[in-house]
Amino acid sequence: MSLFAIEPDVRATRARVRAFMEEHVYPNEPALEREDEAADSLIRELQERAREQGLWAPHIEPDAGGSGRGFLAYAYLNEEIGRSAWAQLIFGCQAPDAGNSEILHLFGTPEQKERWLRPLVAGEIRSFFSMTEPEVSGSDPTGLRTRAVRNGEGWVIDGHKWFSSGADGAAFGIVMAVTDPDAPPHRRMSQIIVPADTEGVEVVRPITTMGHAGRGWTTHCEVRYTGARVPLENTLGEPGDGFRIAQKRLGPGRIHHVMRWLGQMQRAFELMCRRALEREVFGGPLAEKQTIQNWIADSAAEIQACRLLTLDTAHRIDAGDEARVEVSLIKFYAARVLHDVIDRAIQTHGALGLTDETPLARMYRDARGARIYDGPDEVHRMVVSRRILKAFADGDGWSFT
Repeated sequence: MSLFAIEPDVRATRARVRAFMEEHVYPNEPALEREDEAADSLIRELQERAREQGLWAPHIEPDAGGSGRGFLAYAYLNEEIGRSAWAQLIFGCQAPDAGNSEILHLFGTPEQKERWLRPLVAGEIRSFFSMTEPEVSGSDPTGLRTRAVRNGEGWVIDGHKWFSSGADGAAFGIVMAVTDPDAPPHRRMSQIIVPADTEGVEVVRPITTMGHAGRGWTTHCEVRYTGARVPLENTLGEPGDGFRIAQKRLGPGRIHHVMRWLGQMQRAFELMCRRALEREVFGGPLAEKQTIQNWIADSAAEIQACRLLTLDTAHRIDAGDEARVEVSLIKFYAARVLHDVIDRAIQTHGALGLTDETPLARMYRDARGARIYDGPDEVHRMVVSRRILKAFADGDGWSFT
C-alpha cells in the first residue's frame, strides 16, 4: 500500500475533478486562451458548473465557504486541477485569491471576513497581493520601501509596487507596507486591506512577461499608491505582523504551486510518451531512440520524487508542522523538474512543440517563472542549507523522518 493512501472520499472527489476536466476544461482551452469577453463568460459558466458539482474552492475549509479538507487531500485534487492553466480559476482556487483568502481566514476580523473573505471565496470578487517592488529585491521583504503612516484613525499609503498579480479588475488588494521604520526588521511592516477604488490607488499597467500581457486574473500589474487613505480597521492582524502573516501566506502558497506543477509535469510527460510512440524518424518510432528513452525514464523518476516530497510536506502541514525546510526544498526542486520535463516534451515534438497546437508552449512559458516567483531558487536553496547546517552546528543533526 502507498505510504500516502488516498481516503475513499478523496479518491471519489478526484475522479469527479478528472471527469470535469475531461468534459469541460480541456475542450475549452483554445477559447479560454483568447482571454476576451467570450472567455470571461465561459469561465463564469464553468465556475457555476463546478459549484453545482460541489467542487468549488477546494483549497479552504467549509467554514470559510470552500470544500477543502486539508493539504494532503488538496494535493491529490491539484494533481488534476494543475494540468490546465485555467482550471484553478474555474474551481475557484486561483492565486493570488487563494492565498489572500487563507490569511483573511486566519487573521481577519469578523467584519473583514464578512466584507472581503465571504465574497472572495464565493467568486463574487477578485483580489491582489501587493508586496513586490521594482526598486528593491523581492527575495528580501525587509527592504520594502512602501510606507503607511498613521494619520488620525487611518493609514496614508505611499509606494510603488509591481507584479501585483490580478490587480486589473480586482476589488481590493492586500498591501505590504512599512508602518514602523524604527522597529526590528521583521516588525517594521504591516499588511493592510486597500479597496481598489480608493483615491490614490493607480493600476498603472499590466506588465508583459515573456510576450504575455494577460487580462484580469492573469495580469501582473504595476501599482502606485499616492496618499491612499484607508481606515485603521483595514489592518490585517496587528501593526507589525506583516512579515509573520506573509510567511503564513507564502508557505502554503508555495506548496499549492508545486501541487499544480505535478499536474503540469504529468500532462507534459504523457504528451511526450504519446508523441514518441507515434512519430516515425530514421526508420522507426522515436520511442526506440535511446535519448528519448532516457528522457522518459528520467522524467518518470523525477516526477515521482516530486510527488512524494509534496505529499510528505502536505502530510506534515496537516499534522501542524510548518515544514519550512520541506516547502523550500520542493519549491526549488519541483521548479527545475517542471522545466526539464516540459523542455524534453517540446524537444520530442520538434517544431510542433513550439506552436500553440499543443499546450506545451504555454506550459513552458509559465514554467520559467516558477523558478522566480514566491522566492527564487537560490534563496530556497540557501534556506534549506542554512537550517540543515544549523541543526548540525547545534549538535542535533538533521533527518527527514
